[in-house]
Amino acid sequence: MGNTNTKKRLILLDAHAIIHRAYHALPEFTSTKGEPTGALYGLSAMLLKIIADLKPDYIAACYDLPEPTYRHEAYEGYKAGRAKTDEALTLQLDRSRDVFKAFNIPIYEKGGFEADDILGTIVTQMKSNKEIDIIIASGDMDTLQLVDKKKVQVYTLKKGIQDTILYDEQAVVERFHFPPKLLPDYKGLRGDPSDNIIGISGIGEKTATELITTFGSIESMYKTLKKDKEAFIKAGIKSRIIALLEENEEEALFSKMLAQIRLDVPIVFTLPKALWRDALSVEAVLELFSELNFRTLAERVKQMFKQTGALPFATEVVEEVEIIEDEELKRVGVALWLLSSNITNPTQDDILTFARAKKFSDASASIFKELKNQKLESVYKDIELPLIPIVKQMEKDGILIDRAYLVKLSLEYHKELAKLEKRIHKHAGVEFNINSPRQLGGILFETMGLSVKNQKRTSTGQKSTRESELEKMRDVHPIIADILNYRELQKLLSTYIDNLPSMVGDDKRLHAEFLQAGSTTGRMSSQNPNLQNIPIRTDLGKKIRNAFIAPEGARLVALDYSQIELRVAAFLSGDKKLIKIFKEGGDVHTAVAAEVFTVPPELVDGEMRRRAKVINFGILYGMGVNALRQNLGSTRAEAQSFYNEYFKNFNGLAKYFVNVKASAERLGYTETFFGRRRSFEGIRSSLPHIKAQAERMAINAPIQGTEADIIKIAMAHADTYLKEQGLQNEVHLLLQVHDELVYEMPEAKVNEVSIELKRIMESVLTLKETEGVPIVVERKMGESWGEMSPLT
Repeated sequence: MGNTNTKKRLILLDAHAIIHRAYHALPEFTSTKGEPTGALYGLSAMLLKIIADLKPDYIAACYDLPEPTYRHEAYEGYKAGRAKTDEALTLQLDRSRDVFKAFNIPIYEKGGFEADDILGTIVTQMKSNKEIDIIIASGDMDTLQLVDKKKVQVYTLKKGIQDTILYDEQAVVERFHFPPKLLPDYKGLRGDPSDNIIGISGIGEKTATELITTFGSIESMYKTLKKDKEAFIKAGIKSRIIALLEENEEEALFSKMLAQIRLDVPIVFTLPKALWRDALSVEAVLELFSELNFRTLAERVKQMFKQTGALPFATEVVEEVEIIEDEELKRVGVALWLLSSNITNPTQDDILTFARAKKFSDASASIFKELKNQKLESVYKDIELPLIPIVKQMEKDGILIDRAYLVKLSLEYHKELAKLEKRIHKHAGVEFNINSPRQLGGILFETMGLSVKNQKRTSTGQKSTRESELEKMRDVHPIIADILNYRELQKLLSTYIDNLPSMVGDDKRLHAEFLQAGSTTGRMSSQNPNLQNIPIRTDLGKKIRNAFIAPEGARLVALDYSQIELRVAAFLSGDKKLIKIFKEGGDVHTAVAAEVFTVPPELVDGEMRRRAKVINFGILYGMGVNALRQNLGSTRAEAQSFYNEYFKNFNGLAKYFVNVKASAERLGYTETFFGRRRSFEGIRSSLPHIKAQAERMAINAPIQGTEADIIKIAMAHADTYLKEQGLQNEVHLLLQVHDELVYEMPEAKVNEVSIELKRIMESVLTLKETEGVPIVVERKMGESWGEMSPLT
């Protein structure tokens, strides 16, 4: 892990600059406790990259303190243009100290001084040590003035948190055309808007560079100007610039003072006695990463220190790795997931970390004891445990794929993609790379001048071209719809159409991986490929399902729960009107439209029903008025009116949602009808946006979770039926996607078997348990998953 050079390497971290960069570059991650973690994730990722790239022997972190510095005392406007620090960032700046503590990195700071001054002082104190080379790791360019040949270098970020560059003195000169020590002079002339350093108004980067390369420092510049103004004229400096220099000497020198890093902060830096890596406790890092839910970073830490042989990981963990059978791992993993719904697809390491155990057997015992304490045994034994062998068999059986059809579809879709590309270029009036966010943004926002209100920006300040942002612009210009269609088509091609043939086994079947504990809601998910993500609302997406076929003499039978979420919402909430609608067998969207729009059911038209459907599902997912407005394509006032009318008519549902939120805040979790829990630590967050997000998810969690429980119980009951009838070798469950089960069975047995499967699925709960709301399953049959006809 050590530096290959004979000299030792000291890495000095500009903590504030790195954390600020990470905060603005990364999404707003939160831990399961609702703690903001995006900046902490970025800091940790950057730290691991620094360790891997620079191989430090010693590391120290330098911090700003919140109190004013001598610069603020000298200049009231210093950094005045900066917005107030976000609360989420402030919390993470405080928490970041725990990251350095876990990595055994000492912190240096001093009231009245900035981190840059601490860095400069340490560099000054260590320069005379011939056995040490110094690298400053920072998120900005201010520290470049400290660069000294190759003795002191700066490792900084070009963009994001992964694109880095290492500056020695030659690299600084190549970039700025003058040595590092003159960088404060450069700022003294041109100023620095980010710190509100004024410089000389009217002198920009080009002129400042020209003046410095010709005359050197600001002091020597003014010395020459006062003795020999003609020298400036001979050098080609315009009279306007000379006048600006003459009028603003005080501003230039003052600005330089503000920009200059202090080298005399009253601190004493001492090298630790032990090398950084020798005193590192990998367990402390893994414990913190577990607390912050940094699962991928934890894996990186394990790999990094396993490869280097750094202690203690190599001796304490690697030697004790147990080989656990896959079924046992799944059994305990599912139990852990029930205890902590945010740990999806738990690994062996997740199990050990959660239980704080070194042996798998100890971790298993601890998890099952806690399962009993939390009264989750019945969910485990009655719902999840019976499913493990069923899921394994689904994966083993696989589904037949029509490769020839996909090849034909690929040709068709690639032609359509080329047409869209041509049309987009015609709209733009120029050819460009549609897949480049930068080029696309340039075309849309600069060349074409398109925009909408409240458009989000990226971490670099550019207007975002994310799909959600382009959707806001759909009606602004025809190019937007074409771009969205282009992206959808390209995604379908790369993810499914062009990819599926290579994933098919020798048996011509696709063996996707079904993840029993794959979501926080209780629902199953899938990967390689993700079948849940095949779009079925567009013709482009629907056609992909035609590639999933039945073998000769067999048929695919799909059994789909009809409007299961609304039915579950009705009986969980006890809302009398909603229950009555389902009891009477009416169309729920038409009935709701009649209530919301105050018209008789027979006068509800297609648009009213569509809007009622949007409102129905929007309300179930905790959608607020603004989101409802956007999805309805209406005004805010109209959306508010619909929202109010909905809850006035369905007040039982309104009361239920209020109670769910209150209970989640009190307990920290929600429960399904069957007792499955979903954790919502974020619901107690002090940050309003995190709390609001948790409340929205909490509203839907018992509904979606109960729905997931119902289909999982149905899968187990159906499996029992097939075995009792001796049909397990003829009838196979192949897919479970959302509320749908897809079976393959002999054509001659379709009617008999599918009727019984429908009965089983519909009878998971009794009518007494559902308050009289019938659970309804629709049957369909076809030679392919995409083209199916209803069975009556």
